[in-house]
Amino acid sequence: MAHLVRAHRARLAELAESFALTMAQNGMQKATARVLAALVFSPGATMTAGELAEQLRLSSGSVSGAIKQLTPIGLIERVPAPGSRRDHFRVRRGAWATLMGGQNAIFDVMQRAARDGIDTAGADSVAGRRLAEMHDFYGYLATELPALIDRWHQRYHGDGR
Repeated sequence: MAHLVRAHRARLAELAESFALTMAQNGMQKATARVLAALVFSPGATMTAGELAEQLRLSSGSVSGAIKQLTPIGLIERVPAPGSRRDHFRVRRGAWATLMGGQNAIFDVMQRAARDGIDTAGADSVAGRRLAEMHDFYGYLATELPALIDRWHQRYHGDGR
């Protein structure tokens, strides 16, 4: 039985590292991605910063920095742990919808870049036509994504949030 538990934990750790690698390849800092992955794949409800540092073999400063990046964007949250003086962290309910909802700022940047490019290159130029498609695509996402996230909340949580 103990070997099955070890195998299960080893597989979760392997999946977490794969997830972290994917997140890092898509722009997240490596330590931040590993902390997020550890919390996502943890068999427990919460983890302390010390537990994260030990499990991931990261410095306390790296874990602290990751926590400071993940908390304000709504992916993780600090939670009380009765009987413990240490801070405990967990993946926040609705974290994935929050992450996707935060993409609207990127959509705005992309649309603004496209508009500026169209203004400079001209709407009828080759570049202008490519930029118009880019502008329209990100405009579409900015319009459709909030409604899509709201529908997901309704389906998954049975409410608007």
